Amino acid sequence: MSWEYPPLVYGGLGRHVHALAEAQAARGDSVTVLTQAFAGEPDDTHVNGVRVVRVSHDPPALPFDERHLLGWVMSLESSMVRNGIGLVAETNPEVIHAHDWIVAHAAVTLRSVSSGAALVATIHATEAGRHQGWLPGDTSEAVHAIEHWLVHQSDRVITCSQHMRWEVERLFGTESDHVDVVANGVDLARWKARRSDVDRIRDDYSPTGPLVVFCGRLAWEKGVHTLIDALPRLRRRLPGLRVVIAGRGVAAESLAQAAKERRVAGIVRFTGWLPETDLHALMAAADVLVIPSIYEPFGLVALEGAALGAPLVVASTGGLAEFVHDGETGRTFTAGDPHDLARAVTEAISSPEESRAMAARARRVLKDSYQWARLASETDDTYERARTQRAREDRAIAASIPPRGVNLLRDTAT
Repeated sequence: MSWEYPPLVYGGLGRHVHALAEAQAARGDSVTVLTQAFAGEPDDTHVNGVRVVRVSHDPPALPFDERHLLGWVMSLESSMVRNGIGLVAETNPEVIHAHDWIVAHAAVTLRSVSSGAALVATIHATEAGRHQGWLPGDTSEAVHAIEHWLVHQSDRVITCSQHMRWEVERLFGTESDHVDVVANGVDLARWKARRSDVDRIRDDYSPTGPLVVFCGRLAWEKGVHTLIDALPRLRRRLPGLRVVIAGRGVAAESLAQAAKERRVAGIVRFTGWLPETDLHALMAAADVLVIPSIYEPFGLVALEGAALGAPLVVASTGGLAEFVHDGETGRTFTAGDPHDLARAVTEAISSPEESRAMAARARRVLKDSYQWARLASETDDTYERARTQRAREDRAIAASIPPRGVNLLRDTAT
């Protein structure tokens, strides 16, 4: 169960669920994805071995913004439950897998009407983590409460990094043996770029000078403001520098304004959303792919950049620090520190051969540890542990129920 699934994708969660579902289907699992409809049209199709059931909001969706968020979620979950009850009866699932808090209530409800299905939840990020440990308002407090409830309702919990495992244990008070770490992955066969596309992108964005690239959602926690703050210093150090910021998000206007205020707007291009061919070519063309996140549970874009051979400069935070080791698979800097970011980018561009060698090592790590076939197997192992836990609890509940015909009060006096 996921609130996003291609082609309806808001971020890394949808790409994760898509790749995982298809890898599990390739293993022989019977996989159904329950998700929201694209353009509001319900659908039930099979794609690459995965049954994808899309449901419209019930009632029709409210605006997807902070003010209406909880109502938007309620309308989606209402439809998921209404449609999911019949789906559960039809498929008799052994596991219901909830991806993040937005499907929490629907997942728990469908588990309750199933015939003993285990519930697994993947916590991709937390509300408190996104706000550096704080809950700034009523909506954030509500989201945090739902996350807490989902973690404790689930038979097993999955996180994408050791950092997220620590975060879940610390925030929600769950035991470490309740949480499994299954990383994000990348499909090397998909993340490729044709030489002609790379040359075209390079000629368009930076034909003569160094090219620094950011790809991702434009939100505060992604740290793009740190990159912009570093640009006056980088422009002095790296003649001809050009910077491309590819992505959409609520911070787009403020970031463009910040570039003007720092007088670096002339070297920065905001592209918005890019088609896949251009996105791949842009990453492959980069002299440096910068990932300046303030908060990053994993950092899927680091894997995607490594698959395309881009030298990585990343904030040493969260899951990023578990993949990019400074001086080995890329360069790191202190999150939120524009001076340190400028230092790392300058070093990467000033030593191109060393940077490309690090990029090659990062790609080799992908082949060893971040392929979806391996991660699908690890996820299925979690499913087996969840099923064992669910069966044990069901037996305990059954054993606590007195047999019919026994007078519970007969012998209490003696």
